Amino acid sequence: MGTPLRYVSVVGVAAVAGLTGYLGLVTGAVPVDLGVGRRLRPLGPYDIEVAAPRDVVFDVLSEPYLGRQTRAVAAKITVLERGSDMVLAAHRTAVRGRLVATTVETVRFTRPGRIDFRLTRGPVPHVVEQFILDEVAGGTRLSYHGELGTDLWALGSAWGDLVARPWEQAVRETFDAVRAEAQRRAHIR
Repeated sequence: MGTPLRYVSVVGVAAVAGLTGYLGLVTGAVPVDLGVGRRLRPLGPYDIEVAAPRDVVFDVLSEPYLGRQTRAVAAKITVLERGSDMVLAAHRTAVRGRLVATTVETVRFTRPGRIDFRLTRGPVPHVVEQFILDEVAGGTRLSYHGELGTDLWALGSAWGDLVARPWEQAVRETFDAVRAEAQRRAHIR
């Protein structure tokens, strides 16, 4: 009689451990960087045209990190450490329902044409990204590209594909919001 109860207990503990590990990985609370079987995949490229000067677009992008934050931005971005051209920031992104992923990244600002991001903690062990701002007729081209790295060969690669989709969607949403705000500010000038 003790054997079936022991089996149920072991299965229950394994299920709880598996769910806890999954939630920790998804939310970035339990970062895994094994350095074994590293696979890289591209992020982007993605670009948009913004009918605003490059310095205005740069200011809109950098303001949540270097300037004053609105309450809405403060709910998503917390600057943990600030330097003259770089910050360490925690980014919170809704994943599913009430589940929130937290990533910690360095963000380096090279005025007026580039912002670089490097992941220090998150659901994957490696992400580097760049926002490039180029002057074009009528405004600015805002471009995005990067790479995402995972461990454990094919298993990690599949995980990276799952992580990349919402990651790139968050960038697209950010770019749309930046375009709207930069064009609003340029119109006011």
